[in-house]
Amino acid sequence: MASRRHSEEIIAQGRVRVNGKTVAVQGLKIDPFKDRIEVDGKPVGRPEKKIYIVLNKPPGYVTTVQDPRGRRKVTDLLKNIKQRVYPVGRLDYDTEGLLLLTNDGDLAYAMTHPSHEIPKTYLARVRGVPAGCKLKDLAGGVVLDDGPTAPAKVRLLGEKGDDGLLEITIHEGRNRQVRRMCEHIGHPVLALRRVSVGPLTIGGLKPGEYRILGFKEVSRLKKAAKVSDYQD
Repeated sequence: MASRRHSEEIIAQGRVRVNGKTVAVQGLKIDPFKDRIEVDGKPVGRPEKKIYIVLNKPPGYVTTVQDPRGRRKVTDLLKNIKQRVYPVGRLDYDTEGLLLLTNDGDLAYAMTHPSHEIPKTYLARVRGVPAGCKLKDLAGGVVLDDGPTAPAKVRLLGEKGDDGLLEITIHEGRNRQVRRMCEHIGHPVLALRRVSVGPLTIGGLKPGEYRILGFKEVSRLKKAAKVSDYQD
């Protein structure tokens, strides 16, 4: 019902009772399947099993669980998933590729916190072929309307007709950042796909397909995000 930090605040305020007794200390050990937990006098249900899903998002979907305009949502692609999951970060409506969804709030927070610098790699088809000096500028950081970008890894993978194919790795999460960076150097993005986030890769997933992460993958992800495994 709350993140770990928020839960600590709720406990400190004396709003939590276990088996009818107000909790006065942090870190009390309980059995969620036997003990009766109440917050503000209302019972708290059993905890949901944590689930971690990698989805290959197709273009034409919004990365939200609700959309006032009635557009298709990434959660519409999930079938037979009982838990209520949320996207970790966002991909633009027209951007495709790797998206993590989970009900683990601590991991989601850590994955998106700028201080953890989780690398995200994109493949971009841009109009025209950028010269070496422009790629160097892109890698060193460019000044956007919301401030300078952090250094990035950029390389030209090849050419497709008159267009260039770039691989760009960033660790920030600004709105439409890769698109705005490429626009800044005069080579707007024509197609964009995210292929990895931290240790996760898109693998052989086709657009619209997804898979549930196994224990080892989740552990590597938590290690990259500097999240403790003790709560599992």
